[in-house]
Amino acid sequence: MSDVRWIQRFSNFDRAYTVLARHINNPELNEIEMAGMIQFFEMAFELAWKVLKDYLENQGYDVKGPRDAIKLSFKIGMIQDGEVWLKALEERNLSVQTYDEVLAKNMINNIKIHYFPMISKMYETFQNEIGK
Repeated sequence: MSDVRWIQRFSNFDRAYTVLARHINNPELNEIEMAGMIQFFEMAFELAWKVLKDYLENQGYDVKGPRDAIKLSFKIGMIQDGEVWLKALEERNLSVQTYDEVLAKNMINNIKIHYFPMISKMYETFQNEIGK
């Protein structure tokens, strides 16, 4: 089973998620630390939706991109909070296009309050799936 694509991708996601988890509760972040947290969130999020895509394709679904992977994963119950996932996708797309201190602070807040808990649930779901 370790040769299944989504499990291989989950291994990469696990590494990015673990770094983000280790630093998510830092109360005061300087500009470089904020940029690092945003970067690790972007990596973890990118790998998360790709895990979803690979899992769905392994289940026989045809998945076109991140929005499709998120909507279908929500529909079949692999993730919760589909709207939050879509909001995270929009914000991730915006963050890689521009830098603004207000935007960065807002994104850090959203990562800590909404997005990290969201991908944590997905992380647990897939750990359980691997353990089956």
